[in-house]
Amino acid sequence: MLNEIRVCDPSWLACEMDHLMNQPEPPLFGVVASLGRGGLVLGSLIPCALFYFLQLYIKRNRPPQSPPPPTRPGSPSSSAANATASPIHRSLSRGLLTPRAALPALSARGAVVRAGDEDSLYYAGLRRCADDLYHPVSNPDGFINLGIAENHLSLDLVGRWIEEHAGPALLEGMTEERDLTVRGLATYQPYDGILALKMALAGFMRQVMHESVSFDPSQMVITSGATPAMEILSFCLADPGNAFLVPSPYYPGWDRDIKWRTGVELIPVPCRSTDNFNISITALEIAYKQAKKRGIRVRGVLISNPSNPTGGIVPRETLHDLLEFVAEKNIHLISDEIFAGSTYGSDKFVSVADVANELEEYDKGRVHIIYGISKDLSLAGFRVGVIYSYNENIVAAAAKIARFSSVSTPTQRLLVSMLSDQKFISDYLRINRERLQKMYLLFVDALKQVGIECFKSSGGFYCWADMSKYIRSYSEKGERKLWDRLLEEAKVNVTPGSSCHCIEPGWFRCCFTTLSEQDITVLVERLRRVTDTHK
Repeated sequence: MLNEIRVCDPSWLACEMDHLMNQPEPPLFGVVASLGRGGLVLGSLIPCALFYFLQLYIKRNRPPQSPPPPTRPGSPSSSAANATASPIHRSLSRGLLTPRAALPALSARGAVVRAGDEDSLYYAGLRRCADDLYHPVSNPDGFINLGIAENHLSLDLVGRWIEEHAGPALLEGMTEERDLTVRGLATYQPYDGILALKMALAGFMRQVMHESVSFDPSQMVITSGATPAMEILSFCLADPGNAFLVPSPYYPGWDRDIKWRTGVELIPVPCRSTDNFNISITALEIAYKQAKKRGIRVRGVLISNPSNPTGGIVPRETLHDLLEFVAEKNIHLISDEIFAGSTYGSDKFVSVADVANELEEYDKGRVHIIYGISKDLSLAGFRVGVIYSYNENIVAAAAKIARFSSVSTPTQRLLVSMLSDQKFISDYLRINRERLQKMYLLFVDALKQVGIECFKSSGGFYCWADMSKYIRSYSEKGERKLWDRLLEEAKVNVTPGSSCHCIEPGWFRCCFTTLSEQDITVLVERLRRVTDTHK
């Protein structure tokens, strides 16, 4: 009401106008007046600029904020404190609001490994029966696993020795002072194996190979199993994209053991039943030339002796021809001899080292052997493998890489003691061969009862069984269907030949060393569920 009266009062308006006219000019008034219309624009920009610099000055000179006082959980101010305790920084807000692609869970190499052998029937069978294994008492309806090469026939021998000698073996050769004893077991040792174990293994390998060849401990690298031994040797011999020629059928695990991390390719070179699955130098020559045409560099030939999966032993003459072949091509020869001491047939095992020593002026630097104790000593869980090479550069490189797969010191010392017990080793090798032969004959006879014939084997823990007459179509698809019937109807797991790169459908690897004599009867009954219903 008062304001309305003042506005209508002429005398009050006149006083207000005189008061405004007598006020001093604003700081920029003169500048704006002198510059005219352009001054109006400049007069607007200058305050904005001053305001911006003022804000920048305050921001840079602002004292650091002290953290808020802790609040007791459940207090009224707790939720409010939590809401202001961790404000979202302006620099992060845009990234949080912008959608982004999901973070890859695996590298490209990891993704290849993750999906690597999903379609392999060899591994599929092992996974299928892993949690439901047959036991005559506790699980009589479980799967009978003939797909894994473990020797249970002589576990009682090594078990008894370990029970009697494990304690003293760990302390053998050490001083009586307790701190030094523990120090010898608990401290770092050479990654490629202690010298005592290399010497013990060299003597054991000589004994296994019938004293025909000596092995130098300085040319040996010890790894945590034959699998890393094979991978490390492949890494040292070949680059990614290079290849090994591999007579097939061959051990299906090599596709994983060698190819996954090294990037080395395996080229199967087919061997046929009409030739008793013997290695053909002519076939190797053809495969070598084809690989060369495709631009693939072949770095070596890889064999297993005794053969896995056929159980055949490579003749001396074939080993001689192989050594000449790799010398001519200037490539390497790798011989996997992990079943050298697990022979039981009429054919005598011959190591490639023995044949190489017979050749005068031969460059043995291209010859390499894989060995281990998983098979010949029934100690798969100890994880001890051997790279033996005549090439000092390969040995030096492998010894450095062995830091990623070294064997524990207590395990090494236990094995030194076991391998040094000559009476035990001699008795074990003799009894083990007798048990292998007996079980092999029982197993082959059992398969004959259901109409399945086997290739004549002389070594290994398996027989190479011909079930081709039970496949409804002579193809890999027909072989797969038979494998599936054996697994689902008979609850028997075997390794199909296609997993071993066999070109003839219907062959299966059947491991017999996990069975007892009583299990043979159960196996026959189960196999009849499939063979008797075949039409």
